[in-house]
Amino acid sequence: MKKLLTLTVVLLAGMSLSAQTIDAKALYTKQCAKCHSADGKGNTKMGKKEGVKDYTNPKVQEEMTDERAFKSIKEGIKDGNKTVKKPAEDLTDAQIKALVKYMRTFKP
Repeated sequence: MKKLLTLTVVLLAGMSLSAQTIDAKALYTKQCAKCHSADGKGNTKMGKKEGVKDYTNPKVQEEMTDERAFKSIKEGIKDGNKTVKKPAEDLTDAQIKALVKYMRTFKP
């Protein structure tokens, strides 16, 4: 009986971990690419209008800490009283961390 219970717990834990796998590329495509573009350069109509950063630029990557990127996604970005980027209210902290990690893949 103990073996069956242990096996059940292990299987459920494994299923839980696999359910938590985050497809950061798909999330980025859905949530971020309309401004930051699929390649991270920000060459979209909205990206150009908003002046988004080019994530393929090594200097931009160097200046943007993971903590700052996380905070920008979670809390948004304001320029005075104007909201430049809305907060990502529908994303979990794990999803935001995955997005930051994915953003780093644009670094040449």
